[in-house]
Amino acid sequence: MVEVRQARYFIAVAEELNFSRAADRLKMSQPPLSQAILQLERQLGLTLLNRSSRSVLLTEAGQLFLEQCRLLVRASERAREVAALANGGLAGTLRIGAVTSAFSETLPQILQRFRASRPLVELQVQEIDSHHGRDALERRELDVAVIRQTVTGRRLKSVPLRRDHFVVAMPQDHRLAGGDGPVGLIEFRDEPWVWLRRHISPDYHDELVAACRQAGFSPEAQHYANSINSQLAMVKCGLGVTLAPESSVTQQPHGLVWRELRRRVDLVELSVVVRSGGQEPLVEHFIACAAPEGQR
Repeated sequence: MVEVRQARYFIAVAEELNFSRAADRLKMSQPPLSQAILQLERQLGLTLLNRSSRSVLLTEAGQLFLEQCRLLVRASERAREVAALANGGLAGTLRIGAVTSAFSETLPQILQRFRASRPLVELQVQEIDSHHGRDALERRELDVAVIRQTVTGRRLKSVPLRRDHFVVAMPQDHRLAGGDGPVGLIEFRDEPWVWLRRHISPDYHDELVAACRQAGFSPEAQHYANSINSQLAMVKCGLGVTLAPESSVTQQPHGLVWRELRRRVDLVELSVVVRSGGQEPLVEHFIACAAPEGQR
């Protein structure tokens, strides 16, 4: 295998066609340079230079070898540049997972700012649910997760991104669909409920349960969904009522009605979640791009 150092030596000799000038260019003495080229030829089993007392000329093999040496040196320089950029958070790959609701407005704005300031970074984005996002971070399959997160352990840290509150969603023909103003959640205690399965998003599920229990009842879950969008679609079908973040409900074009709660229930609807303790420049820059305008 030809080393970059050997390629640099050969390029200098091949371009100068003079060992003395090549040695000066490389800031070394001539004898070690001559020995290095001889060793290279022995290593390759080729004659790269025709030498005489008056001239040094490239053989045909030497001319072809010179082109490859230039490619090798350029690749080495590019690798060093990319490594330096990556070390400074200016290049590399960032793997991002996000829940469905993040793609409507929040994530596109963050990505636009990120791309504008880090155009050399390759972004790999996938849709995930909150539970799998946390697992993927811990397994180092993701670098950033934009998920519903209220609690983190020692291995993860969470930066609140978008705060929201629950509203109660119901079919258009529901008995309370035509009213104005907030409603008490207790008024829905005997309704069939459309619920999100706990293993899909434990934090979100537990917040739903806590809101109902705080209102004085345990909801009777009759129908189960695997996402908030599916949850709301099932409400549109007339299967029951549910609690959902206002930001998710207002994205539904038609088919259901939502009412504010008399006793407001706030939640952190989206967070940027990353691994704790790591000094990862691309991740830190993503967090900076996600911060409110006055905090960037």
